[in-house]
Amino acid sequence: MIHASNDNPVLDRPRLAGLTSWDADWSGLRVVVAGIGLSGFAAADTLVELGARVVVVDGADTPETRAKADTLRIVGAADVLLGHTGEQAVPDVEGARPELVVTSPGLRPEHPLLAAAAAEGIQIWGDVELAWRVRERAGRRTAEWVCITGTNGKTTTVGMTAAMLRAGGLTTAAVGNVGTPILDALREPVEHDVLAVELSSFQLHWTSSMSPLASVVLNVAEDHVDWHGGYDNYVADKSRIYENTRVACVYNAQQAETVRMVEEADVVEGCRAVGFTLETPDVSMLGVVEDLLVDRAFLEDRRGAALELASIGDTGPLPTPHGVANALAAAALARAAGVPPEAVREGLRSWEPGDHRIQAVARTHGVLWINDSKATNPHAADAALAAFDPVVWIAGGLSKGVSYDRLVARHAARLRTVVLIGTDNDALLAALAAHAPQVPVLRTAERSGAGAGDAVMGEAVRLAHEVAQEGDTVLMAPASASMDQFGSYAHRGDAFVREVADLVERLT
Repeated sequence: MIHASNDNPVLDRPRLAGLTSWDADWSGLRVVVAGIGLSGFAAADTLVELGARVVVVDGADTPETRAKADTLRIVGAADVLLGHTGEQAVPDVEGARPELVVTSPGLRPEHPLLAAAAAEGIQIWGDVELAWRVRERAGRRTAEWVCITGTNGKTTTVGMTAAMLRAGGLTTAAVGNVGTPILDALREPVEHDVLAVELSSFQLHWTSSMSPLASVVLNVAEDHVDWHGGYDNYVADKSRIYENTRVACVYNAQQAETVRMVEEADVVEGCRAVGFTLETPDVSMLGVVEDLLVDRAFLEDRRGAALELASIGDTGPLPTPHGVANALAAAALARAAGVPPEAVREGLRSWEPGDHRIQAVARTHGVLWINDSKATNPHAADAALAAFDPVVWIAGGLSKGVSYDRLVARHAARLRTVVLIGTDNDALLAALAAHAPQVPVLRTAERSGAGAGDAVMGEAVRLAHEVAQEGDTVLMAPASASMDQFGSYAHRGDAFVREVADLVERLT
């Protein structure tokens, strides 16, 4: 199914090509770090520790970025440039042109500094590329990486994977896009056996030499097309996670795009393709038989037997199809890392779902209230809507250039009412008019800015309560980003939880 490549070409300048361990000669390397957020700060701090000469640039000049700048100057950064002007061109590093730019994942390739670096022929890495190159260090155990990406379910699957690895007796950490920079984990005094690495399409875009133990694309759907310049580019960047994988390329057997990614991946000789499915699994797959999660991939008699791993009930307090799929993907990664079958069940039972992911908030007069603020795109909202019927749907926000037609057409029959929040809802309104004209649409008052969210959510909860009937689910799964009215999806979810709590208190 997949073909092997024994080489790992990296188009570097000669010196950069040799920088493949912590103990390589990084001293004096001239580097510009673009961005001073979590990953950018970790990259700059690491490079300074390695002896590189580092200039950091960030477009924001705020108390937070100034405090980070002061810290980096204290530890030895050559300079920190804050504000819009500083990021419009590639600065010199101590009077000479930089040899490398390390970019934060949020910056698009068309960003002025990155575009200028590319035009000048300066190599550009992301923080993940840097982390892979410094992971080996004399006198320390080198952690294996199992890498997870997908449009939705990444953080859940990373958490499940880490819990299974831990249950199997391995020292591990959940890192990457999940919140903890990989570079910070590599510099901890703890020596990890395996890192469960969440990777966004942004991070993968700038990654070239990574060679994980196992990797998975959980699913792909239209998202971040504005950043990538189109869906095909987005899929191409997601597929980079499979390149140079050594043991197992795990794929969603029920989605043609992920099957095709694995078929086209250049991997290390001996790497296997391992599918996961919500149906009865074929050979070399994990899947579901009755209410059990089973393994037909990581056992000797794959053709004649299957290993029981866990039950559907072990996947969470509100089992859903996509939750089961995430658990199967996590199990495949953990099994590839050598975890025994019983550790899969133990890991799932010890894993605690994060907030804002199909989180049951309250029950009022027979109405279930669900917070799924993490559903920042239609694919994520699709998974949530499929789990409940009938639904009062709180939706809307920043659309990021996606279409809602397929989502609304699929779930129109289960919608009792739609309550709109957000300021960028033309595409969602058009989809509702075309595919669910019978569904009432209630709009909250137009407000914009991160401070508007609390009032908006209070109005949305009130409207949802007025129309919800016994047996309904009020589902806050916006299918959109949050930054038009909230500071983050977590802020949006917290506002929903708080407003529902206030409603419950008034009712009782």
